[in-house]
Amino acid sequence: MGNCLDSTARVDAHAISASGVSKNSSRTIGFSAPSGLTTPSRSSLSLPTPRSEGEILSSPNLKPFSFNELKSATRNFRPDSLVGEGGFGYVFKGWIDENTLMASKPGSGMVVAVKKLKQESFQGHKEWLTELDYLGQLHHPNLVKLIGYCLDGENRLLVYEFMAKGSLENHLFRRGPQPLSWATRVKIAVGAARGLCFLHDAKSQVIYRDFKASNILLDADFNPKLSDFGLAKAGPTGDRTHVSTQVIGTHGYAAPEYVATGRLTAKSDVYSFGVVLIELLSGRRAVDKTKVGVEQNLVEWAKPYLGDRRKLFRIMDTKLEGQYSQKGAYTAASLALQCLSAEAKARPRMSEVLAALEQLEAPKNAPKLSPIEHQMSPTSASKFHSPVNLKPSSSPFLSPRQGVRTR
Repeated sequence: MGNCLDSTARVDAHAISASGVSKNSSRTIGFSAPSGLTTPSRSSLSLPTPRSEGEILSSPNLKPFSFNELKSATRNFRPDSLVGEGGFGYVFKGWIDENTLMASKPGSGMVVAVKKLKQESFQGHKEWLTELDYLGQLHHPNLVKLIGYCLDGENRLLVYEFMAKGSLENHLFRRGPQPLSWATRVKIAVGAARGLCFLHDAKSQVIYRDFKASNILLDADFNPKLSDFGLAKAGPTGDRTHVSTQVIGTHGYAAPEYVATGRLTAKSDVYSFGVVLIELLSGRRAVDKTKVGVEQNLVEWAKPYLGDRRKLFRIMDTKLEGQYSQKGAYTAASLALQCLSAEAKARPRMSEVLAALEQLEAPKNAPKLSPIEHQMSPTSASKFHSPVNLKPSSSPFLSPRQGVRTR
């Protein structure tokens, strides 16, 4: 099985190391509904839950910033410091001293990303606090580092490490950035899978609930990190097979059984991972209203090709210009098909997904990197020998829901 728990993964770490997060805009939607399925095995990592707001805000791992400090760090939130925008608000680039974590002059010290919540944001205080709660305790190379926060009157801000390459969404779908090579796409898929696996296999399981390309941030070496934990939920405990909750997610990524019933499990995240895997293969968005007919929904359009080795090329990203491992692409496509299975129980666990993806990192499956990526450190090949059964299986498509409200 894949190793979800990197040697540097930890809970309640005693030190904060960071260098700064760029967050891109994304639209999430909420449906409404009521909640069952199996839960994976757990690691020894455990979160003390529940915690009061006071306990969350007094975390020894997080620095409380004053609003004036962050105004100074971001040059008074000047427009030229803006690096991202979403339903939650705005993200600004700032600078703080690496040792004292005090605001420093622009261009000196450590670069950070400051997320400033809109006062009228749908995300609101509850989700701001949820993000503080989880990222204040969970630490892993594939989770974005939260450095501190500011709660000053109506102002709510979060301070993260800065992710120099922005979001996966930007690199896959927007004009300008050099296309990601096949090797880098595999690297991103593996890293993102490790992040989800870490959350799912914790003793106190965490369901991410908003896995999508815009929430996968990339550092200077294209290492992926999961960001935005405002929708994260504690997994089921005891005899429970699922968590019943209001359905909130993103069109095109949310698992169909979750949308239909409100029953949330780790397998809901697995479905979302399958969608992102197809995005990495095809270079297309999960939902694209500029397309016509079935092509508007990536899963519906791509699914007939995923299990067909001879037809798979029809959905592959043309920006790859054929520079990819055909065997590796078929393995990834077959894996995506399993993640999108109609029955949540039939989907693989993230540890199985990770083990299968790690096989693709072997040198024989990694074509040359593109020029912009030539300085990236190679990732070591996996030593695991239990890849998931890659037999294609049928699964449903997530059809548009009625009564959707936009975050």
